[in-house]
Amino acid sequence: MVQRRFVVQLVGRWQGDVGTLEEDFSYSDGKTERRVWTITALGDGRYKGTAADVIGEAQGEARGNALRWSYTLRLPADGTSYDVQFDDWMYLMDGKVMLNKASMSKFGFHVGDVTLSFYKP
Repeated sequence: MVQRRFVVQLVGRWQGDVGTLEEDFSYSDGKTERRVWTITALGDGRYKGTAADVIGEAQGEARGNALRWSYTLRLPADGTSYDVQFDDWMYLMDGKVMLNKASMSKFGFHVGDVTLSFYKP
């Protein structure tokens, strides 16, 4: 069952091997959220990334049209916060469309999924 929907606006920039990805979320309940990633290309299709609400570093690996992005995100809920592991798989379908399926877990137990489609105008 869908619990919450959102739209996200993305702006990305690269300078050398370091990129910045700004994510602005607008949720169906009226809340908004902003995440700014700093992503570093490590070579051989590998990446690392940080953001203010990410615990430690995200790790990524790209092969062909797919990118796997793994990280722990601190999510606020009910007056507290939870550290939830994300395992994202992103697939570039063509020059304008990317599909993203993220699996969320806590203490090794599956707690939910996030499905996104990105469109570049």
